[in-house]
Amino acid sequence: MNAWLRAQLHYEQHNQAYVLITIVALKGSSPRGVGSKMLVTLDAQFDTVGGGHLEYKAVAEAKKRLQQGGTTGLLDYALGANLGQCCGGKVSLMYEVFSQTKMPVVVFGAGHVGRALVPLLAQLPVQVTWVDGRYDMLPKELPEGVTAVHEEHPQDHIVDCVKGTCYLIMTHHHGVDMALTEAVIKRNDACYLGVIGSVTKGRKFKQRLAAKNVSQQQISQLNCPMGKVGIRGKQPMEVAIAIAAQVMHLYQSSVAMDAAEQDLYVPQVEAEEYV
Repeated sequence: MNAWLRAQLHYEQHNQAYVLITIVALKGSSPRGVGSKMLVTLDAQFDTVGGGHLEYKAVAEAKKRLQQGGTTGLLDYALGANLGQCCGGKVSLMYEVFSQTKMPVVVFGAGHVGRALVPLLAQLPVQVTWVDGRYDMLPKELPEGVTAVHEEHPQDHIVDCVKGTCYLIMTHHHGVDMALTEAVIKRNDACYLGVIGSVTKGRKFKQRLAAKNVSQQQISQLNCPMGKVGIRGKQPMEVAIAIAAQVMHLYQSSVAMDAAEQDLYVPQVEAEEYV
């Protein structure tokens, strides 16, 4: 299997944006033929459309389209002195932009609420990753489309998350919840940051963050308790429904953007901590 095709499968499964570059036409000499492809992300590339300055320009164009929200398009390149290549031909490259299609949601914790919540989220148009530090807590059979990650230190997984992720924190330990919260706030690019618990727990977490010189703007990202306004209850399924409703609101809202750019969510669901 071609490297670009393996990469495409990987990025599709992980709901990550990429650009597929294809040689669709050529005139004269060219290092690669029509149909040659390469795949480009913001931090990686797979396969080649010929190397040299042509490929350098192609990769730069692909990354620009990813960063600026560009669309599919066709560009022509003359392989002459201006590109530092002696082939003397002309190449037409098609840039196909594949953006994230589903909002990424990461659930930390496989306790009672997590087990009630994840099957609900799996039925929604979101990309669900389920993380727990306890290997035996993650179910062997997962809902379709859910990816399970056993991470001894769950906060280590946050570095692998993409911008605009919805973080739902509900582990068995307040210390782990706090470490996760700090790691998410440090990234400062979450779509939503929710932590299970009571108003008291939320107040204590915010006090601890303030004591560590975290700014009030960053602290405002934290939603604890989390869940959709107006849905109350303390049973695991009741809490799960409230959280799932909040996730629905996020992806349905036309203003579901980075947490730093919004102040729309004022969750009021209180919940006991379930392990």
